[in-house]
This record gives sequence, structure tokens and C-alpha cells, in this order.
Amino acid sequence: MTARGQSGKVLIVASPGGHLLQMLALEPAWGDMARSWVTLRSTDVEYLLKDENVVYGHGPTPRDIGNFFRNLRLAWRVLREEDPSVVISTGAGLALPFFLLGRLQRRRLVYVESITRVEKLALTGRLVYPLASAFFVQWDSLTELPRARFHGSVA
Repeated sequence: MTARGQSGKVLIVASPGGHLLQMLALEPAWGDMARSWVTLRSTDVEYLLKDENVVYGHGPTPRDIGNFFRNLRLAWRVLREEDPSVVISTGAGLALPFFLLGRLQRRRLVYVESITRVEKLALTGRLVYPLASAFFVQWDSLTELPRARFHGSVA
């Protein structure tokens, strides 16, 4: 067993729909790493990730405190079992529990704000911004944030 942070594994956390599609568009950044996914069960997830290692979270996630705590327990288990060296997310609600516990475990946390956010961060982006090791935005207009990095968009 390798030491934490040396496993070369990535844990990808993304909600179904647009968040998942944006993460798939970022495949050049994580494609050569061993990986696992955390998402919510949906038809698009089952089709697009049929050959991937997928862990299903508890939804709905938006502002559902019960599912937040269920996903916090899930994050504890998945981070311990998968032992990723990096957690990457495009959002949404599933990201926060994984970033909270990932930060406590001193893992590298990378967040990519949704391409739909042009003028201000989404709620998830605002919540994970102080936790993230690296924070990327897809519009130059959001680089006013001190640590936000813009390297283009996935569209």
C-alpha cells in the first residue's frame, strides 16, 4: 500500500448533466490516472460511465441537510477506501462533503467552476473556494478572485 498522496489516483466528483459533461471534457487532465467517480444515479451517468468505477451519492443534494450528512459519511468511506491523491470536481452539491473531508485529510483539491458562471461563483464554488488547493474558472471575468485561475473553457 502506498502512502496517502502517492497513489496517483484521482477521485472525480460531479453531479449528472452539465457538470458531468464538463468533467468528461477535461479528460486530458485526468485520463492517464487511475480514477473513481462519485455522482448521483441517472440515465446519463449509467451510459457515459458504464465502464468506470462509480460510487453513487445521495440526492437530491441542493440544500438537503439529510443528504448532506449522508454524503459526508459517504465521503469519509470513499476517501478512506479509494485513497486518492487528488479530488477534482465541477460541482455541484456532492462536492462540498468531499472537499470538507478532503481538506481535513490534506488531500489536493481541485475545483473547476461551471462554464455557466460568468459573473459570480455558484453556491458550491463559493463554499469550496477556501478549501480548494487549485480553483479554476472558465471565464476571464472571474479572475478577480485572488486564487482563481483562467486557462480557457471546456466548451
